[in-house]
Amino acid sequence: MKIAMTGSSGFIGTALRARLLRAGHSITRIVRQNFAAKGSEADSVVWKIENPSALGSKLEGCDVVIHLAGAGISDHRWTKAYKQQILSSRVEGTRSLAEALASMKRKPKIFISASAIGIYGPRGAERIDEKMETGDDFLSKVCLNWESAAEAARRAEIRVIHPRFGLVLGKDGGALKKMLLPFQLGLGGVIGSGTQTYSWITLDDLCSALLFLLNLENAKGVYNLTSPGACSNRDYTKALGIALKRPTIFPMPAFAARLVFGEMADALLNSGQNVWPSRLLESKFQFKAATIGQAFQQVLN
Repeated sequence: MKIAMTGSSGFIGTALRARLLRAGHSITRIVRQNFAAKGSEADSVVWKIENPSALGSKLEGCDVVIHLAGAGISDHRWTKAYKQQILSSRVEGTRSLAEALASMKRKPKIFISASAIGIYGPRGAERIDEKMETGDDFLSKVCLNWESAAEAARRAEIRVIHPRFGLVLGKDGGALKKMLLPFQLGLGGVIGSGTQTYSWITLDDLCSALLFLLNLENAKGVYNLTSPGACSNRDYTKALGIALKRPTIFPMPAFAARLVFGEMADALLNSGQNVWPSRLLESKFQFKAATIGQAFQQVLN
């Protein structure tokens, strides 16, 4: 298939693009205007967010568009300005892209527009599937508006899929990359109470799930991209220490995490979500890493 992608140079996008190319698909990279230098490359088109129809004309002939771009949730402390950037980069970008696709003469069959399990809000150990209501905290509202911004594509009868990503585990990016150094130095430990549930997925399984959805007939709507092996922070910490052969005896109290990371700590570290991938499992998708121990062995080796 002919596939266009935003976010193709990011942590997830780089791995997914490589997998799609190995599978024989052709990839057009959609890059923002402020990265115009990349637009001169043969496999790239420049996207001016304020001019969606111009992008639509450049994407004629694409079968699938995959949208991964957005400001990193954990890249910076959550100041008022950065929270607005997190929201606007997702909502405005998705709306512009959806309008571009709707304007095309020959529209793509599928629009995969990323989302996240943050949409459910903090739920503790309660099992959550795709039928659950959304939360009302900052990340919930970001994700809800993010998904709603694809409405123009839905109205144009393009099949829209929202994969809701959990904590993505890969050694070259995401949260795990930031955790590796202190754990390798023997300075890792439980965060807060250690009972909060982490819903994770390996980068390899996430890419496999996206390819699976790409080829799943009539797939549309929301899919939780999380392993069925959600675990407590305590078990996560123990498994990472075992994989790295390092002790994990230096806990970080909840208040200390809050001092270091601000509001982001409560949203990402001190609270939990037990998210179940019901629709993937019902569709017979098979995970390579079903436990957190398997995940770290695969990712780190």
